[in-house]
Order: sequence, then structure tokens, then C-alpha cells
Amino acid sequence: MLVSTLAQPADAQTGGIVSAIRVEGNQRIEPDTVRSYLLIAPGDRYQAEVVDQSLKRLFGTGLFADVRIALQGSVLLVSVVENPIVNRIAFDGNKKLDDDKLRQELQIKPRTVFTRAKVQADLQRLIELYRRSGRFAATVEPKIIELPQNRVNLVYEISEGEKTTVRRINVIGNEKYSDGDLRGEVATKEARWWRFLTSNDTYDPDRLLYDRELLRQYYLQRGFADFRTISAVAELGRDREDFYITITLEEGPIYKVGKVAVESEIEDLDPSQLTRLVLTEEGETYNAQEIEKTVEAITEAAGKIGYAFVNVRPKITRDKENKIIAITYRLLDAPRVYVERIDIVGNTRTLDKVIRREFRLVEGDAFNTAKLRRTKTRVKGLGYFEEKGVEIDQAQGTSPDRVVLTATVQEQSTGELSIGAGVSSSESLIGEVSIRERNLLGKGQDLRLSLAASGRRQQIDLGFTEPYFLDRPLAAGFDLFHRKVDYKESSFSQGSSGVNLRAVFPITEYLSMGVRYQFRYDSVTDRNDIVQSLYIDEGNFLTSSVGFTLAYDVRDDRIKPTRGFNIVFSQDVAGLGGNTRYLRNRLNYDWYYPLLFIGDDWVVNLSLEAGHIFGLGQDIRINERYFLGGTRLRGFEQAGVGARLRNSQDALGGNTYFAGSVEVFIPLGAVEEFGITASAFVDFGTLFGVDGVVNGQLCNDQGTCEVVLGSDSIRMSAGIGFSWKSPFGPIRFDFAKAIRKESFDQTQFFQFNVGTRF
Repeated sequence: MLVSTLAQPADAQTGGIVSAIRVEGNQRIEPDTVRSYLLIAPGDRYQAEVVDQSLKRLFGTGLFADVRIALQGSVLLVSVVENPIVNRIAFDGNKKLDDDKLRQELQIKPRTVFTRAKVQADLQRLIELYRRSGRFAATVEPKIIELPQNRVNLVYEISEGEKTTVRRINVIGNEKYSDGDLRGEVATKEARWWRFLTSNDTYDPDRLLYDRELLRQYYLQRGFADFRTISAVAELGRDREDFYITITLEEGPIYKVGKVAVESEIEDLDPSQLTRLVLTEEGETYNAQEIEKTVEAITEAAGKIGYAFVNVRPKITRDKENKIIAITYRLLDAPRVYVERIDIVGNTRTLDKVIRREFRLVEGDAFNTAKLRRTKTRVKGLGYFEEKGVEIDQAQGTSPDRVVLTATVQEQSTGELSIGAGVSSSESLIGEVSIRERNLLGKGQDLRLSLAASGRRQQIDLGFTEPYFLDRPLAAGFDLFHRKVDYKESSFSQGSSGVNLRAVFPITEYLSMGVRYQFRYDSVTDRNDIVQSLYIDEGNFLTSSVGFTLAYDVRDDRIKPTRGFNIVFSQDVAGLGGNTRYLRNRLNYDWYYPLLFIGDDWVVNLSLEAGHIFGLGQDIRINERYFLGGTRLRGFEQAGVGARLRNSQDALGGNTYFAGSVEVFIPLGAVEEFGITASAFVDFGTLFGVDGVVNGQLCNDQGTCEVVLGSDSIRMSAGIGFSWKSPFGPIRFDFAKAIRKESFDQTQFFQFNVGTRF
């Protein structure tokens, strides 16, 4: 690039007067635009210093490849060579990173001015992007293709190279814990063949900084208060394919906890009441994590009585000689805070009022952290937002005693197009399609239509729910259905048509009650074409029933709970008209708790359910009984457990059942980034009680009898399950082995279902 002023006569250099300014060489840029960058104008005296400054300004615009300024007589001649315009940007050789991701890193864009400085800057960004993805051997070379009309095409030729993995992690200075122990704590992992689904075995400088913090936390939780990481160095091998990481640390001695005290400058918070929240105890090994949790607990206690911005400062006094640390938790004075305003951002579809009605705080209320936490749980429980897409931040309002709450939500698709599938030895393939919108028009309304078809079942269901009927906390809705089911395992078929009317309302914050009415018409047909079965009541039946449900739910999250429980009890009474009379009872219990001794992400779920139905002046027909197996008792086929006829193996169902499951949800680390989760489970249950069965036989009025195989023993299965949020939708696989069964039970090893969303 040439920057010059032509040699001038002596009189010009000493101050000739400029009479005019002429611009040459410009193609796209107007002459007046060029003149606007000059610091000299017609009528001014020519000065070399001013001309040099004008040159710098013209080059600083990035519009020109070359500029010359010369004085011809009294006319100042400005000759320019414009930088070309970028016509198109392309990438060649990239396979691991697509064009869109690379293009996001570029400053230079099509239809902008081309400069070599911008290209060099973009080149470094592309190389850095590849290094972030673990490809330190990647090279990028820009190619410029000149076009007519001073335009260019820019092509980046890329050689991605192989991933530069971490071959070895060495630790120096550790005495208490082995290299293997510490490698297990850091996020960076050594390259192994089984880590093909993760990127943790590639070198990332930011991850290495995070590893230093992980090691610091690891040691601080085990009493090493003086621990420090001296250095963490990554060296690239000569072949540029592997990194060798060396972490040098200094452990220091182990400290014990000395005297622990709590001081409060807030009159409403007595230190003696806060002492029970303290996790650090005198004589125990020092643990920095327990200090953090204690600070959180005290802050939470202060927030419950309205102190939103309380400051809890742990004062640590270190006795290096005796290796003892005394801790004083100081609660600094702060004003009681009230909610000034509630803002909601991020909801492009969901109406504000749908979110606001879940808030347990309103403007003017005293601030309360417990209510704020409950609000977040309720908003997440709507199911309209991403798993981690609900955050409620607090900021000081117009005065120190005012707080502004801002709920930031990230919406997700609430429309669902679900496809279900299953495989069994008795039924082959089962299919189901349903379309549902859980947030209709952003009002929180739920509209659902489902169709199912298989070798045994055809059905159509239409349902609608208004969550706040008449702007009151009353969820009201209806269901219309028509179903035809061929119960091959019991040799009868049933067609049902009817309507459900339902409503649910809260009694307390955690206790709710639902009421419902069902009107149903059933047509039961015996599939045995030769001899009518003894246990099937053919005919048409009309059921008119009312029922209620009581639910007590204290789970921390309705979508993905980690602690708490949910208990549901329901009853239905049939006999308000029609020719079916019974009382049906059901009880469900779900309990969740994190396995902290293994890790916060490990959660156990205990699920129990039981049901009993008995006739009011009549026997319970087979189509009203319970059946056990399938998803309710994995490892067994649908209706695979319970009493059945010896000759035909037809399942009879039962009037009473009990089932349960112990399931542990297993974190998969980086694999969860791909939407894959896993669990291990043990299912158990039993089914018994069939009206008309006496001494193991089922007889009719003419004395004809059939032998019934049955047992009320507990069945049990164990297995593993995998869920994958695939591009096609959620997929669930279950592999279960029946480990406790009767000889007449029917088992099933594999189940799966598939769904998608729009």
C-alpha cells in the first residue's frame, strides 16, 4: 500500500494558496465524500503537515487501497484507488464446522469493503474457533478472486486436521490424593476410545482454567485451606496431534474447625435462632462448601421475613500453628424490603397474565424468598418453558427498601405431535398418534386430539382444559372419546363412547381437589366363536359415575423433580343411573430424593400405587377390573400378571392390585448434552381378587367350571432405561428382566416409544 505526496515546488511547500480540489480515480465514492475527509479546503494555504493528516484520515476510513495528494499549480489533486467490494464469501474443505457457524465469526461480510486487515483478523478468529473445538492442527488460507467492477470473491481454504486430544494429564505436588483421584475431579479427560460422544478429551484453555477451580474446591472441601494451584501448563506434542497437561499444586496442611459463632445486626433475627442453620461444627474437618451452604441458609432465613439484600459475611480466623480455623458468620444490617414491581421478559407467545397468576408475590408484598422459590417452581411447572428457561432476578428498586423482580423465561414448543410404538410377542406393533397444544393462543389452554390404532385397539379422544375458568384458580375441561379395544389376552372386545366433565381447584398451596363426572356407553362382545366364555358378560352397559381426587404435591419441580413427594387419592362411584354399580379406589405415591453421597445429579424415585374396586350389589365385570403389566410393571407383557384360565391362558384381571418401582436416575455427564439420560429400576407388584372364582375354579349356573391359575405373590423385575431427546423427538427404551414370576405369567424384555414435537 502506497501513501505519498508528490514532490512540490519550493513555493508550494512554503505555503501556496489552494484554489480548488479535484478528485480522481473514484468509482463508487462521491468526490464530496472524499473532500469531507480532508483537513484542507479551497482558499487555505498549502501545508505539508495538514496534507499528511488528511492522508491518514482517508486511509483510516478503510475505503481506499492507495491515496496520492499533489498540488498542480493552485489545484490540489487527490488520486484514490478504492478498495474492492466483497461479492461473495465461501469456505472450502470444512466438514466438522458448517458454513453458518464459520460465517458467524467473520467481521467482513458480502457487499462490504474488502481490506486485508479485516481478512487477517477474521483469519485469526477462524483458527481460534477450530482450536476451541480441539483442532490445533487446523490451517486457514484466504484466496482472493478478482471480479469486474472492482469486486472480489473471498474463499477460505481450510484444512481442519485431526482433533488435538489430551494424551496425558500429569499432577505434581499431590501427596494426599493420587493422580487418578484428581483426574477424576477435573473436567478435562485423557483421550480414550469410549469418549467418542464427548469433547472433554480435547484441549480447551477455558476448561483448563475451570479445572483449576474444580481442584481448588475439591481440596477446600477436605480441609486444605492453604491449597493453591501453582500452574497448569498444556504442551503440544511435536506431531501437533496431542496435548500433555501438567498441573502443579501445593496441598498444604489439613485444618480443623475451631469456634463457630453467629452475629446479627438485624434485630428481627436472633443469632441463637440462626445457629441451627450452621453446618460447620467445632472439631470437624474444615469444609468450604459447608460455609457456602450455611451462608445460603442464613440468607434464605432472612429473605423469608423480608430482607432481600441481606449480606452474610463469614469471618475466618486462621491459626496456622495449631491448624485450626475459627468461623464467625456476621449478618450485616439491611432494611426490610417490599416488592415494588414485577417485570416479565422473554415471553413472545405466552400472555403475561398466564405467568403472573403463578406468582406467590404481588406488588406491595413483603419480600419472601420461600414464596419466590415457590413461584419459580410453579412457573416451570406450566411446561411452557425450557428446562432451565425460568429465572427470577431481584434488583434494588427506587429506594433501598424496594425490590424489582424480573422473571426471564425462555419459551419452548408446546405443540406436540406424538407417535408411540411398542413391541410384544402377543400383539406385534402398536401405534399411536396424537396432536396437542398445551398453550393454545398463549392463554395456557390445553387442546388435545389423539388417534390410536393397532391389531387390538382403535380410539379417538378429544379433550380441552381451561386452566383459569372465569379468571379463577379453577381448571375446568371436558373429554369426548370413542374406543374399541380387542382384549386378545382375555378373549373379549369392548367398544366405549362417552364424555368426561372435570374441574380441579386448590385447597391450599400444595393441596388440590378435582371433581369429575363420566357418562359412558360400553358394548362388550365375547371373542370366542365356539363356546361362550364363563367369565365374560356380553351385552351393552351404561355407566354414570362421579368421582373426586385429592392431590398433595410438594415436589421441587413438576417436570423434572429431584426432591419432595406427591400423593394422590381418588374415588369413583358408579350407579347414578345406568346398569353399572361399583366403588373404585386408587392411591398413588411418588417420592424423590437426591443421592448426595454419590452426587447431586443422582436422584432416586420411589413410586407406589394401589387400587381396589368392589361391586355395589353386583359382581365386577372383566372390563372394569385392573390389569397389570406393560409400562406399569416393566418386564411383563400387558396383562401379563394375574389370574388366567389354565386351558386358554386368558387373563382375568383382578379387583385389587399393588405396584411399585424404585428407580435411580443416572447422570451421564457430557453425554447429556446430546439429550441422553439413563436410569436403573426395580419394579414390583401383584394383582388378585376375581369375583366368581372359588377354590381355584370359575363356574356358571349350570355347574360348568374352568380351572383358574392365580397367585397373589409379589412379582418383580429389574432393568435399565434410556431416554433420548432425538431430532425426531423423545425416544424411550426399557430393557427389563422378570426376576420373580409365576409359571403362568407372560414376560416381555424390551419396550420402546417414540414421539416428536412441533
